[in-house]
Amino acid sequence: MSEPILVAKGTTDSFLLPRMANRHGLISGATGTGKTVTLQKLAESFSRTGTPVFLADVKGDLSGLSQAGGQNPKILERAKQLGLEDLTFASSPTAFWDVFGEQGHPVRSTISEMGPLLLARLLSLNETQAGVLTIVFKVADDQGLLLLDLKDLRAMLQHVADNASQYKTAYGNVSAASVGAIQRGLLTLEEQSAEKFFGEPALNLDDLLQTDSEGHGIVNILAADKLLQSPKVYTTFLLWLLSELFEQLPEAGDLDKPKLVFFFDEAHLLFNEAPKALLEKIEQVVRLIRSKGVGIYFVTQNPMDVPEVVLGQLGNRVQHALRAFTPKDQKAVRAAAQTFRANPGLDVEKAITELGVGEALVSFLDDKGVPSAVQRGLICPPVSFIGPVAPSDRERIVRASLLYGHYEKSVDRESAYERLKEKASASPVAEPASGHQGSSTGGTASRTPTPSRGRQPDTMAETMMKSVVRAAGSQMGRSLIRGVLGSILGGRR
Repeated sequence: MSEPILVAKGTTDSFLLPRMANRHGLISGATGTGKTVTLQKLAESFSRTGTPVFLADVKGDLSGLSQAGGQNPKILERAKQLGLEDLTFASSPTAFWDVFGEQGHPVRSTISEMGPLLLARLLSLNETQAGVLTIVFKVADDQGLLLLDLKDLRAMLQHVADNASQYKTAYGNVSAASVGAIQRGLLTLEEQSAEKFFGEPALNLDDLLQTDSEGHGIVNILAADKLLQSPKVYTTFLLWLLSELFEQLPEAGDLDKPKLVFFFDEAHLLFNEAPKALLEKIEQVVRLIRSKGVGIYFVTQNPMDVPEVVLGQLGNRVQHALRAFTPKDQKAVRAAAQTFRANPGLDVEKAITELGVGEALVSFLDDKGVPSAVQRGLICPPVSFIGPVAPSDRERIVRASLLYGHYEKSVDRESAYERLKEKASASPVAEPASGHQGSSTGGTASRTPTPSRGRQPDTMAETMMKSVVRAAGSQMGRSLIRGVLGSILGGRR
C-alpha cells in the first residue's frame, strides 16, 4: 500500500491518503498565498507514489518540477522550521507538452475525436448552427469520410452546403447563413493557431500514463501561458482530455493509488456563465471518472468559484488565505469556512483571513472516506526546484524523451478533403447518402471516387493505425464523447 503523503505540519500533521486521492480535491486561495507551490508539492508527491500527473502550467512556474531544489533560502528555512532538515531534494520525471508545439511535444486531436458538440461550444455557435454542424458530421459518418483537420471540416461544410437540397429530406435543413457562421468561426480558430492542434498523429492517452525506470509517475506539464489567452480554447481542451480519459479507461474500482491525477488550474474559467445543463454534466463527469481511477484537483482563487454540485464531490481540500476587504469578500470567507468539517479548537472563518504565505487550512479524507476535521498548518516545501527552468533545460528534456520524434512531425493522409476533391474532379454532381446508420466520423473509407452508400470497410493499413482506431471506436464510445461528455460543452443529447 502506498505511504500517506505528508502535506502540511501543524498542531496535527495532515496526510493525504493515495487510495483516497481519486475522490478529487480543491486548492484555493487569493493570488500570492501559495497555491502554485502547494500544487507542485502534491504533483511531485503523487509522482513518487508511482502515480502519473497531468497539469497545466498557466504561469510557466511549474517547469521546475524537472529539476532538484535546495538552492532557495526560504525553502531551507521552512524545512528547518518544520523539522525537515533531512529533506532530500530531487527532481521528478517530466514530460513537456504544448498545443502550439513550441515548449514541448505537440498535442493534437482530430476533428472527429473533438466531435460536433465540443466544437460548437468552442466556436460559440447557437443552437441552429450547432445543429447544422452535427448534420455535417453525420453526413461524413454515412459516407465514410474522415474528418482529421480543419481543411477536412471546411471541405465537408462546403460539400453539404452545395448539396443542401439533396440532403434536406434525410438530414434536415442546412442554411447558407449557418454554414457561413461556422466557417467564420473556423477562421477565428485559425487566427489562434488552432490548425496546429487538429491533425495527426493524435495524442495517445497511454503516453500520459507512464512511469520511469524507478517506478515514479511521469509529471506531464502542458505549457498553457499562451493557451490561456483564449480561455474557451483552454477549458475546452482540458474537458476534451477528461472526456477522452473517461471514454478510454476501463472501470478500475478502488485502487491503492490513482491511475492519473489531473490538475485543472484557473478552474473558475470553466464555470463562468455556465448554464445549468453544463453544470449538471460536469458534476456527472467528476462523479463518474473517479471509478476510472482518475483524481481531479481544481485550482482556483475562491471555493465559491466552483458550483456547489461540483464542490460537494471534492473531498480533499487545501485552503490558503482569502481577503475580506468588502462585504462580498466577507461573505465569500464565511461560505468557504462552512465547507469544512468543524474543528472545535479552531475559528475557521477568522483563520482564513489570517493565514500567511504557504500556510493553509487542510482537510483530507480518512481511510473510511470521511473528511477529517480542518487543521491549520504550514505546507511542506517541495523537493523540486521552485520556479521556471531555462529554455535550454526544457529543450534538453524534450529531446531526451522517448516520445521525441513521434509527435513532432505532423502527418497529412487521405481524408475528407482529398476524397471530396477527387470526387469533384470525377463528377460535379454529388449523390446524397441513402442511409445514415454509420457509426462515428472517425471511421475509414474505401478509396473510391464515387459516393458510398453507408459505412465502408476499413483497409488493412488504416485498421492498424491507432489514431483511426481511437477516432472510430465503438458506437457507444463515440456517443459518450459526442453525447453525454460532448454535451458538457453546451450541446444536447
